[in-house]
Amino acid sequence: MPATIYYDNDADLSLLKDKTIAILGFGSQGHAQAQNLRDSGCNVIVSELPGTPNYDLAKKNGFEPLSTEEAVAQGDLIQILLPDEIQGDVYRARIRDHLSPGNILMCSHGFNIHFGQIEPPPGVDTLLVAPKGPGHLVRSEFVKGGGVPSLIAVGDGASRETFALGLAYAKGIGGTRGGVIETTFAEETETDLFGEQVVLCGGVSELVKAAFETLVEAGYQPEMAYFECLHELKLIVDLFYQGGLNYMRYSVSNTAEYGDYTRGPRIINQETRDEMKKILGEIRNGEFAREWILENKAGAPAFKAYRRRDRELELEEVGRRLRSLMSWIDAKEV
Repeated sequence: MPATIYYDNDADLSLLKDKTIAILGFGSQGHAQAQNLRDSGCNVIVSELPGTPNYDLAKKNGFEPLSTEEAVAQGDLIQILLPDEIQGDVYRARIRDHLSPGNILMCSHGFNIHFGQIEPPPGVDTLLVAPKGPGHLVRSEFVKGGGVPSLIAVGDGASRETFALGLAYAKGIGGTRGGVIETTFAEETETDLFGEQVVLCGGVSELVKAAFETLVEAGYQPEMAYFECLHELKLIVDLFYQGGLNYMRYSVSNTAEYGDYTRGPRIINQETRDEMKKILGEIRNGEFAREWILENKAGAPAFKAYRRRDRELELEEVGRRLRSLMSWIDAKEV
């Protein structure tokens, strides 16, 4: 069944004219959403920690950051744009007791609400408005007169007024210019985690590492392995982005296309698909959420070890060296 998509004419920005929108966190999404809403004529306040780069950025952009408690107490719509792993603790310590009936508690990723780390008090509806792009793109497209497509969902028992306010919010950040797709907290959260784990981050990273190591172990130069297994991936992803699988296949050689059809299914085979289903099951039953929450409660020792290990890979060392030869790349190092 096709998704329901809303556009500018479906949203009434005037519904927000007497509302105060509190943006908690002036990071990637926070800075973009706050500025877009302000430019749309909305009353926006922001919260950030003094002494942090994001606090200074908020000041630079004309906001006077408040404490979390002050922002929540003054806000009608409270948009939590903090990292997933700290939202639950911040909510219980600094947000929950300052909410009032009629407030709307918002997010741009449903992880903490869907998995019960944030449980709103009676009389407070939950609302998700999630741009499908990073904050810098949400801001730059808005400034150019466009908008990044977004998602919208309301929590169980939320009113139609809350949904209408969500569409108005989406319009205020430019989302209705690109189209706003109606979804649910469960669908947004579970598909987002699944995409990250099996394709966008986990799947691609492991595929690149395994392919690089296979060539190097077979005696090929690591520089050649880097180019073929990582560097040129951008060319293919850009073709996907522009026109899907068929446009990619149209653009590459017949040799590459034939190899795609005949060898790709040997890499992503039934065993891979079975593991994908297992991972999806762990997401849906809350196993991954419990693991991630407990990992952070313990100070994230495994997470930090994984990060250290992969920073020392030969793939990364070769990449740093080769990127320094490419003046056209805005090379980044962590």
